[in-house]
Amino acid sequence: MEIGISTFVETTPDVATGELISHAQRIREVVEEIVLADKVGLDVYGVGEHHRQDYAASSPAVVLAAAASQTTRIRLTSAVTVLSSADPVRVFQDFATLDGISNGRAEIMAGRGSFIESFPLFGYDLNDYDELFDEKLELLLKLRESEKVTWKGGHRPAINNLGVYPRPVQNPLPVWIGSGGNTESVIRAGLLGLPLVLAIIGGRPVQFEPLVELYKKAAAHAGHDASLLPVASHSHGFIADDLETAVEKFFPPTQAVMSQLGKERGWGPYTRATYDAARSPEGALYVGDPDTVARKIIDLRKNVGITRFMLHVPLGTMPHEDVMRAIELLGTEVAPRVREEIAQWEAENGIK
Repeated sequence: MEIGISTFVETTPDVATGELISHAQRIREVVEEIVLADKVGLDVYGVGEHHRQDYAASSPAVVLAAAASQTTRIRLTSAVTVLSSADPVRVFQDFATLDGISNGRAEIMAGRGSFIESFPLFGYDLNDYDELFDEKLELLLKLRESEKVTWKGGHRPAINNLGVYPRPVQNPLPVWIGSGGNTESVIRAGLLGLPLVLAIIGGRPVQFEPLVELYKKAAAHAGHDASLLPVASHSHGFIADDLETAVEKFFPPTQAVMSQLGKERGWGPYTRATYDAARSPEGALYVGDPDTVARKIIDLRKNVGITRFMLHVPLGTMPHEDVMRAIELLGTEVAPRVREEIAQWEAENGIK
């Protein structure tokens, strides 16, 4: 069971003061968070790509590279790379470079992205949303197969037997598929034999179990060993030394962010009742003391089949010291408990 962190490098107004942290400061804080995550034994840290004022990471590979030389074991991934509006050649080159700096710890999490700002920014038509992703994923996978590439598509100039450099340390460079729970994307990941990441940020996590089974069936149908394919979740949450502190500190920024997104997307208001339901044992919010969060992660592994858990923290702007403490608790208290119990459970049930 792998455990790690994901972030969108949020720079939303502080809910208490209204002040805005600069993009530069928040990026530097994230580098410190990655270094700490490595120090406390977490397995992976992911940085999401966005192109709007309230997120500071338009180039995840650069942020991750800044931390790569200061870390030794933690895996470094995008979360996600918005592949539909990116050039797969540059994506591959950036992450191959990161792979070299980190000596084989880079990963790409490819997705469509739930925000659309990058499409007009880079000159793409939203009407081509699905077609762009399919075509660019095909090229990205081809790039990692061989040094020289010949390829032709409908939205990017053709490549005729050209070399793409640098080559990564890992062969192949890991590519995961990020999905919000779309059946088509889950099946595609399985058929391609690619690891899957599910954004489990609402509802009941157990409802995603059929999607995991569908993914495994698709993989088996295509001739892949489904038992070897990892499945990750990306879920919002926060950890403090005690339950009440965690609950009360995480609610205000969560409410602010979710309410703003609600206005943009036509959702209802984010209330305290919504929050409390989400942090219940059956909900998708991982908020509490180490015992509470560890128990929910263990249940996620046993009941849904998740083999990598990524805690998205913070959601909105929170004091840097609170985020650092949450990362420390996740690495030193939550992760050891989860790994120990899951290892015992897998041994008892003959799960490899």
